[in-house]
Amino acid sequence: MTNPATTTPQSGAIPAQPGPREVMGVTDGMIPGLGSSIEFGPAQAPGSVIPGAGPSGKPGSRPTVKLREAGPDDPPRYAPEWLELREPADAAARAHDLLDPLRIRLANLPGRSGIVIHDLGCGTGSMGRWLAPRLDGAQHWILHDRDPYLLHFAAVASPRSAADGSRVSVETRRGDIARLTPDALQGASLVTASALLDVLTREEIDTFAAACAGAGCPALLTLSVAGRVELTPSHPLDAELAQAFNDHQRRDGMLGPDAVTAAAEAFSEHGATVRLHPSPWQLGPEQAALTEQWLRGWVGAAVEERPELRAEADVYLTKRLAALTAGELRVTVHHVDLLALSRPVGGAS
Repeated sequence: MTNPATTTPQSGAIPAQPGPREVMGVTDGMIPGLGSSIEFGPAQAPGSVIPGAGPSGKPGSRPTVKLREAGPDDPPRYAPEWLELREPADAAARAHDLLDPLRIRLANLPGRSGIVIHDLGCGTGSMGRWLAPRLDGAQHWILHDRDPYLLHFAAVASPRSAADGSRVSVETRRGDIARLTPDALQGASLVTASALLDVLTREEIDTFAAACAGAGCPALLTLSVAGRVELTPSHPLDAELAQAFNDHQRRDGMLGPDAVTAAAEAFSEHGATVRLHPSPWQLGPEQAALTEQWLRGWVGAAVEERPELRAEADVYLTKRLAALTAGELRVTVHHVDLLALSRPVGGAS
């Protein structure tokens, strides 16, 4: 069998200036006011943190996903530059071992000429670019995000064909995703998300699991933080910063590194078969730009949680960045992927 890791997605880098006429097979009426003049924002100043790579700024919200009620002017805080920077590491980390059981489930769907996939908090669409070319059959992706700017990029840069050459089409939806119901997922073949579980509360995860179970819909949820980071060479402050970062992720009832366990329990309680697989980022000299942004954001979140660490953390960060520049720093950021196979509706196997 061909190793999916060697399969090259059909779409390349996110285009700098996409225009509506470039979108093929896309329902674009839900992205008003976006034209061909859209482009990435100005380059970040040296030493700055790209929005989304560091502390959230407002506890209780995922930057590009409106999880809970908020003001209409509450701005998104994930920059497309950060999402583009992390995409290769995300693609390399996602657990290919979960794809075969997912393919078997999708192949057994009754009476369907294609599959419908809801991608929650899609950002610039990296999940679709990774997964669509690894699945057979016609696919219709429904991309959910709160940011119309990112939805536009996701639509433009979406794959056009599946693994077997079947057509892939795309639709975008802007708005909240916290209160998912079986009705909202009616007709769905699969729900996907990346880096989403850890910003949910226990109640929201249970609601999510119940919605998937009620719709008989499997869920592939990737790259949830596991609460463990390994830096080589090690440093005495590593563990303290890691703990402070984990505490930061648990603000306002969010589960942070406890989310995968809570999700596995919730889906199991709703009758789903749950599979877990590690999906770590492996960062070395080849990923120096990503490592720098992650490191600045990781230390920044720890200091935001524990301001008394600032003086030590500043020295730590300077030394770590010097080691990175010298090609001496390697980082493993542990994540976990989860596949939940809910019981099908209507007696399908």
